[in-house]
Amino acid sequence: MSGQPDVRMYASIIQDVTDGIYAAFPELMDKYGEAGKRKCIEDNEHHFRYLETSIALGDDKVFTDYALWLNNLLQKRGMKADHVIDNFERIDAAIQDRIPEEKQARMTALLQAANRILKGE
Repeated sequence: MSGQPDVRMYASIIQDVTDGIYAAFPELMDKYGEAGKRKCIEDNEHHFRYLETSIALGDDKVFTDYALWLNNLLQKRGMKADHVIDNFERIDAAIQDRIPEEKQARMTALLQAANRILKGE
């Protein structure tokens, strides 16, 4: 889509995050199958688009508002905030030493801010 950040550079990180989620929660494969795994990859692409947009605009609320919207949407589908928090924690761990330090620091700050809000802190 035009106008959206290109997240192809994060493909290996997204794959590692998705693989980690499915390794930690094997019941997801039973429940959602390969289609669910592909959806998880797409969801993580969206996470990175919002991280990139938030950084580009210099506006943390872009990402934290997205996190709240996403959490609300997923809760309506029977998921818990813990799922989003876990996913964001996995992204934070996966980007360490894999992207430029300045961008990594900004993404970490955004991910942690979103998780604090999701935890009600």
